[in-house]
Amino acid sequence: MTTAEYNSCADIYSDGVFRFILKNIKDRDTAQDIVQESFVRMWERVKDIAFEKAKSYLFTTAYHTMIDHIRKNQRLSSMEDGYLETHDESPGTYNDLKEVINEAVAKLPEIQRSVVMLRDYEGYSYEEIGEILNLSESQVKVYIFRARTFLKQYIGSLDLVL
Repeated sequence: MTTAEYNSCADIYSDGVFRFILKNIKDRDTAQDIVQESFVRMWERVKDIAFEKAKSYLFTTAYHTMIDHIRKNQRLSSMEDGYLETHDESPGTYNDLKEVINEAVAKLPEIQRSVVMLRDYEGYSYEEIGEILNLSESQVKVYIFRARTFLKQYIGSLDLVL
């Protein structure tokens, strides 16, 4: 990949990668750091990456960097278990559909949340999601099915939202 192609990747994919990471991390500064780290790693291997594979490489790198960050923080925050309990609200207290959906998505296991976000929020194909997350296409479909089933059950009826 040339320097011009790398710069083009930064222009094209930076917003999408940022949205994907922010939706998972929910911390703007951390998401920006992860995206920046992903682009640094891509720059370090710029000669080895074909421009056509840059999108997949970038999202895969961002995803793995995010997982590393989450694991590191889980070890550090094991002493702060009370934080999660103070932020656990019942879904019946929401009046906004977006809040209900965000709460439901946050309750998904990490892999299911990632595939749903890549598919439904970012619009990637099953094949692209498989490349990004290092899964087979059938695994991606299974995770999406399970996630959507959970979301339907969690959200339930419109009475919850209204």
